[in-house]
Amino acid sequence: MKASLMRGDRLDQMFASVGFSDNIVTQIALADKHGNLLGSLTKIETYMLRMTKVRKKLMEVATYPILLLGFLILIMLGLKNYLLPQLLEGDGKENWAVQLVQIFPQLFFVTLCGLLVLSLILYLWVKRQPALVFYRRMAKIPFIGQTVRLYTTAYYAREWGNLLGQGIDLLDLVALMKEQKSKLFRELGTDLEEALMLGQSFPDRIASHPFFTKELSLIIAYGEANARLGYELEVYAEEVWQAFFNRLNKATTFVQPLIFVIVAVVSFAVCLPLFLYDYQNISV
Repeated sequence: MKASLMRGDRLDQMFASVGFSDNIVTQIALADKHGNLLGSLTKIETYMLRMTKVRKKLMEVATYPILLLGFLILIMLGLKNYLLPQLLEGDGKENWAVQLVQIFPQLFFVTLCGLLVLSLILYLWVKRQPALVFYRRMAKIPFIGQTVRLYTTAYYAREWGNLLGQGIDLLDLVALMKEQKSKLFRELGTDLEEALMLGQSFPDRIASHPFFTKELSLIIAYGEANARLGYELEVYAEEVWQAFFNRLNKATTFVQPLIFVIVAVVSFAVCLPLFLYDYQNISV
């Protein structure tokens, strides 16, 4: 950052050079325009602290299931090395659980590689998609869609509220959006500009995008009617941010028991037939 400062770079360029996300960089760039840099930095700090807590909680949620999964893998390897040779001496080859344990290493490796390849393909596909198209599709996915709507609504309502509250008019706002680093910000700016040129109102165009909440267009229309659009958007943004983080917290408390149940069912389904089969052989 010191070298960037010596070159005379803007603050948003400094943040970009040290690896901050496009969304953070965009907020800094817009703060230079509306003048409320301290307020924007404070809100960014609050957002990052909240996200850090959510990530920490997600790590805690994921730790125990990962340990259980590792324990399951060790059990499967132990069964393959110690119990499987005894079972294969009899008619255990016909038992599906015995067959599963026998091919487990290959199955695990193929599954892992498949997930990595699928993740890479999905990442490349997302990068090539127009941001507006991608977010429209995301908004239609159950559960995830509502989370996406809350995030995009809170983010844009806050930034629009800051800019409009400082006296920037709608056309200048759209022009600023087209210059930002965030891909969605730029594409949405172009989309709004085309809609305004065709005579469509700002709230009507926002209502046409499924990745915003239905209430956002109503808040915009109400703010335009009472000439307090910037203030109304900022107040609404704070409410939506709270709803967004509440939803994330609820999701983390739901995921951990679900993973526990999945790991337990898999362990029970694989180990029980093996032990029953072994017990029958001992009884005979």
